[in-house]
Amino acid sequence: METFDDFKISKQLGYAIDDLGFTTPTPIQSEAFPVIASGKNVIGIAQTGTGKTLAYMLPILQQLKFSEEKHPRVLVLVPTRELVVQVVEEINKFGKYLNNRVIGLYGGTNINTQKAMLDQGYDIIVATPGRLYDLVLSRALQLKSIKKLVIDEVDVMLDLGFRFQLTNLFDLLPVNRQNIMFSATMTDDVDQLITDFFVAPVKITVALSGTPLENITQSCYLVPNFYTKANLLMDLLKDVTTFKKVLVFVSNKRNADRLFEELDETYNNDLCIIHSNKTQNYRLRSMKQFDQGVNRILVTTDVMARGLDLNEISHVINFDTPNFPENYMHRIGRTGRAEKKGESILFYTEREREYKNAIEDLMQMKIEEIPFPESIEISKRLIPAEQPKTDEPKNQLKKRDETLGSGFHEKSEKNKKTNQGGSYQYKIAAKYKKPKTRGDKNYNKRNKKK
Repeated sequence: METFDDFKISKQLGYAIDDLGFTTPTPIQSEAFPVIASGKNVIGIAQTGTGKTLAYMLPILQQLKFSEEKHPRVLVLVPTRELVVQVVEEINKFGKYLNNRVIGLYGGTNINTQKAMLDQGYDIIVATPGRLYDLVLSRALQLKSIKKLVIDEVDVMLDLGFRFQLTNLFDLLPVNRQNIMFSATMTDDVDQLITDFFVAPVKITVALSGTPLENITQSCYLVPNFYTKANLLMDLLKDVTTFKKVLVFVSNKRNADRLFEELDETYNNDLCIIHSNKTQNYRLRSMKQFDQGVNRILVTTDVMARGLDLNEISHVINFDTPNFPENYMHRIGRTGRAEKKGESILFYTEREREYKNAIEDLMQMKIEEIPFPESIEISKRLIPAEQPKTDEPKNQLKKRDETLGSGFHEKSEKNKKTNQGGSYQYKIAAKYKKPKTRGDKNYNKRNKKK
């Protein structure tokens, strides 16, 4: 069995890995290390939760020598603010015994503060594309010294609309650089980006996006509606011993707030929430409290489905069935990490059945269905999306009541007048003997004598 010693890494990196308790590299780490270390362009397709951050950072940190240069030499782009914070923390753990300077840059914070920090000089920049692009345009950051570019979760970046910033950043980066890109899915947009900007990349595929992780047990319930799902969830969460650390995914911010309000009265001290309408400090605090076990239950949208490495989540509950089957894979990948056992539970309604079928088609397996418990109350409350639609009757021509008489009448003499066009003007001119040409005085005089 391969170990990290086989990579022939520096003692400083080895000490840091030992401190983290890592002994055996994951498949993506084993395959990526020699290719990235060789300096070739790399495309990595790996299931979420397989250790991608260490896969690309280990060979980079191995080759990144100490320098007092002000401008950064490594650029890591990620799609969300939370992921920036996490990757910076991970790099600091891996490089614990190294002298590399790392900074995270993201929106939602004072850009002038970040400009001042950049004056100190950094070796590694971890950033979201939008904030990085703003800093480069304002000349607070120069990319001329970048030797390695890493784009993590590139499919999410393109889904979030960052293609403009990415393509413009490519033009601002040095031509001679190593490109390293990781994605959980290979979409048409990702493929086009590779074709346009990557030269002869080596593709490493460890697990397809539809391949379920073997250490995750999956099950599902057919539930009538939103508030009945809430009743079922509250009943499941009573078992504190089994449901030790639960991540609950909902489809949108409004549903997240609805569910939070339902759970708050019963699970107030155990509960926290994250979605994009929450402030940055609130989101980071909620994530920290959940990760440290202060809160047992975290309600969130798909903003948490990618890349975030939260420790020892016992259960992922898909409160709403995602309409894109690949999102289901990213969600359940939050549990069962680092070869530990995890459990995924899916709630679906009849309206969401087609989404569940699409998930099963992608995985090429059936999710075990558990009968709905008879003890759970079936709620009659419906959210707006579940309200029955009332079809407006089409406007139809009604038959006229003949007893009311005719609806038409003869026009008055005044209204019978019609526009006679040009000939009518001539008749009026003849009647009132108007001059043929107003400016012809001689003609007018002759007519008066007659």
